[in-house]
Order: sequence, then structure tokens, then C-alpha cells
Amino acid sequence: MAEASNQIEICAKDDVSDGEVIRVDKGDLELAVYHVDGAFYVTDNMCTHGPGELSEGYLEGHVIECDFHQGKFDIRDGAVVAPPCIIEIKTYKVVPHDTAVMIEAP
Repeated sequence: MAEASNQIEICAKDDVSDGEVIRVDKGDLELAVYHVDGAFYVTDNMCTHGPGELSEGYLEGHVIECDFHQGKFDIRDGAVVAPPCIIEIKTYKVVPHDTAVMIEAP
């Protein structure tokens, strides 16, 4: 397991209901935290196409749809799955923890 200094606690697991996404600001990071089928995923919150916030979008399975221009991304790897977006979103490696959503420091 990585050293604690290489990890950032984002939020409590209980903060994100299954099938939901929330926005979390942590230092200079503006993140979207997703809970899908018991697993947690973390991406940048801002859409790469425009001013939309992914935490305000529509989560269906592992795909988040930006509510601004309806572009879609796979939250597991950041890949674009529907236009008008062409640039993938940044994803963060989630570190296993009993009660918190933690990521490796970028």
C-alpha cells in the first residue's frame, strides 16, 4: 500500500449513495466522486468541452452525461463515449480504504 503522504482522503464512503455522484473540492482539486455497484470512482469535475460540471450530470452505470452539452464519459477510464466532447476527462486511482474514498495524490 502507498504511503499515507501519497494519498488524499476525498470524502467518507457514506457521503455518496450507490448510483450517485457528488462534487468534492479538495485543495486545488475540483472532483466528481461516483459510487456504482459498490465501487467508487473519481474524476475531474469539469467537462472538457465546456463549463458543465459532471457532478451535476446524469449517471447511468459507468457513464456520466454532462448536463451542459450532453457529452458522455466513461468514469472508469475517462474515455469519451459521446460527442460533442473529444478530450477525455482525468481520472484518479482510488485507493482501498474501509470508510473513506481515497485517491493517490496526482
